[in-house]
Amino acid sequence: MIEIERKFLVTSEAFKTESHKHTRIIQGFLNTNPERTVRVRIKGDKGFLTVKGKSTNDGLSRFEWEKDISKQDAEALLKLCEKGVIDKVRYEVKMGEHVFEVDVFHEENEGLTVAEVELNHEDDIFKKPNWLGEEVTGDKRYYNSQLSQHPFKNWS
Repeated sequence: MIEIERKFLVTSEAFKTESHKHTRIIQGFLNTNPERTVRVRIKGDKGFLTVKGKSTNDGLSRFEWEKDISKQDAEALLKLCEKGVIDKVRYEVKMGEHVFEVDVFHEENEGLTVAEVELNHEDDIFKKPNWLGEEVTGDKRYYNSQLSQHPFKNWS
C-alpha cells in the first residue's frame, strides 16, 4: 500500500518504439488536498477509484489505495470531480526489472511528457533509458492532481 516511485521528464519520443502497450487515461479528482487526494480514473474500458496520502518530503513514497470500479461508475463519478480533467496516453516500457510508465498529456497539459518508474525500495537501482531527462520527483507541479488545477499550458 506504499507507492515508491521516481518521476522524470522525457527528452524524445523514442519510448514509443520501445513500448509494449499504450492506453488512454481520463481522470479527475474528487479531492486535490495534498493530505489525501481522491482520484477517479478510466483506463481503457476499466474504472478505478484511488486514494493517495501525503508524499514524503523527498516525494519518493506515499500511501496509495486503489479499487477497481465499473467504467459506468467511474463516468458518473467524473461528473462530480473538481474542475480540470486529465487526458493522457500512457505508454509502458519494460527496462530491465522495471516498467516505465510514460504519460503523454493532451488538452490543457499538451506538450508535457513525464515518465515514472515504481520501485520496491527507495534505493532500488534501475536502468535509465536514453530518453529519460531531468528528474522531477517531489516537484509537486508534476503531480496529476496539481496539473488538473494548474495545467502545463498556463506555466510561464
